[in-house]
Amino acid sequence: MRCTCASTSFSSFWFREMETSAVLTSFRLSFPICPSLHHSSSPSLKLQKQFLPPSHNHVLHHPYPLTLTPTPSLSNASYSQTVELADIEWDNLGFGLQPTDYMYIMKCPHGGTFSKGELKRFGNIELNPSAGVLNYGQGLFEGLKAYRKEDGNILLFRPEENALRLQMGAERMCMPSPTVDQFVESIKDTVLANKRWVPPTGKGSLYIRPLLMGSGPVLGLAPAPEYTFLIYVSPVGNYFKEGLAPINLIIENELHRAIPGGTGSVKTIGNYAAGNNISTPAIKGTILPGITRKSIIDVARSQGFQVEERLVSVDELLDADEVFCTGTAVVVSPVGSVTYLGNRVSYGEGIGAVSQQLYSVLTRLQMGITEDVMNWTVELR
Repeated sequence: MRCTCASTSFSSFWFREMETSAVLTSFRLSFPICPSLHHSSSPSLKLQKQFLPPSHNHVLHHPYPLTLTPTPSLSNASYSQTVELADIEWDNLGFGLQPTDYMYIMKCPHGGTFSKGELKRFGNIELNPSAGVLNYGQGLFEGLKAYRKEDGNILLFRPEENALRLQMGAERMCMPSPTVDQFVESIKDTVLANKRWVPPTGKGSLYIRPLLMGSGPVLGLAPAPEYTFLIYVSPVGNYFKEGLAPINLIIENELHRAIPGGTGSVKTIGNYAAGNNISTPAIKGTILPGITRKSIIDVARSQGFQVEERLVSVDELLDADEVFCTGTAVVVSPVGSVTYLGNRVSYGEGIGAVSQQLYSVLTRLQMGITEDVMNWTVELR
């Protein structure tokens, strides 16, 4: 059997067949942002409403018991809390935004470094109309999840990999970025502050969305004079209502999501509008180096599959036995059919054996059901 992966709006796209491998790419044109500098010192991003974050001297009052002492941080051994889950219908979670309690904000002037951020009440933000992110798309985002274990503790899945990918994207987009430690600690702080929103075991996950954006005002095409790193979270269920189920794809041969030398290999805001052998296209600048993609490769190899990262043809894809996509939101999404130049090729009915196997192994590890022999998860207590 053979499987192959190619780039989609998800992190990556795979397929499996009897002897060989295949590819699919879907692209959008993007442009680099890195000319000369414009300067401005006026503030550009602020909360319309601000509330005191948890600290040594403040106790938060919630409609449900919640005590935070002091500001939540895994590095602070004195952090303790009593939490009751938020009062929502956990059995009916979809993949949509559910406002939570806190978000995290950290800022950096152009040419400087990020200072320590702070937790603020989740709410609207205000941007100057000439903010770099609004005018020139100078922004990046990440996506990762937190899971609640059966013992009530919370697991993060490979947050340092998201930190490293954000740094790579920031360098490509001429932006400063938080250090790996700053990124991981800010994720921990945000999740712990919103702990009551982490779904019960088996009911979903807490989706974590870090944003890095040029928030300072700039008129000409130039790096922004100020940058903001922001994290918000939302409890989510399955990305697709039916859960793990096949999807249908069309191969686009005229419009392109990315081009060589562009920004397809970084998670920039402008990129998104919407057998025993497994193959996936090698990362050559047009495919996002997805953390779920990387994890699936490692999991597949640990399960005895031979995984190839190479160029794959459309003809191989159309001749595959099984195809699936990967991404943070979906984890693994089987492909039911692919249409190319009017020719639709189906890959059987239901979920393929490889898709099901890899999905089960990875999600059980993410949720703490099985032992983390990969040493990928970070447990919050």
